[in-house]
Amino acid sequence: MGTHTGAPLQHSFPHQFIFYKCYIDTTSLGDIADLKFNPEKHHRRSVRLKHYNYAEAGAYFVTICAHNRECLFGDINDGEMKLNEYGDIAKTFLNKIPEHFNNVSLDEYIIMPNHIHLILIIDNPGRGTACRAPTVERFGSPVHGSVPTIIRSFKSAVTKQINQKRDTPGMPVWQRNYFERVLRNKTELNRIRQYIINNPLQWDIDKENPANI
Repeated sequence: MGTHTGAPLQHSFPHQFIFYKCYIDTTSLGDIADLKFNPEKHHRRSVRLKHYNYAEAGAYFVTICAHNRECLFGDINDGEMKLNEYGDIAKTFLNKIPEHFNNVSLDEYIIMPNHIHLILIIDNPGRGTACRAPTVERFGSPVHGSVPTIIRSFKSAVTKQINQKRDTPGMPVWQRNYFERVLRNKTELNRIRQYIINNPLQWDIDKENPANI
């Protein structure tokens, strides 16, 4: 299966936890489907929050999409995600994130046919070891243990393994950007957990489903 179905990890939120506004702030949490990355809407512009430190303690909802929405990681059958060999690679490296970033916990996640939803919990600012990720950010030095560094590391490792498996060196696996949302409190965290768990059941109406384009 492509989902983490164990009991949700228990984490305490800092009392000073602050929600920083970004372009999705007008989106109602009641319509959580709209939180997913939309390449037509967001395309190449950065979705990073300009003044937010992504190495700060907190919870982050992240969505990563496959290149050109290719259904690379498996199929949905009877409302359940069935991973193929590439989905298994993605799952392996997802579960290795806490091994390489000791300040990070992987909470609920789901690997869908052409995208991944996950929740990262950053407990404390810290220094992790990138999973064979590039040593320099495109626009400056990496911030160890931050969301951008974690996701870049994951994407790099998965891309390398999949391209080795299918003998396609240099082929893109992921869309260039990704989407994240800072989760404000436990209520929002639990709501996103439920959204992730139910995601395979919503595949027929999912905006990322190529059949709906």
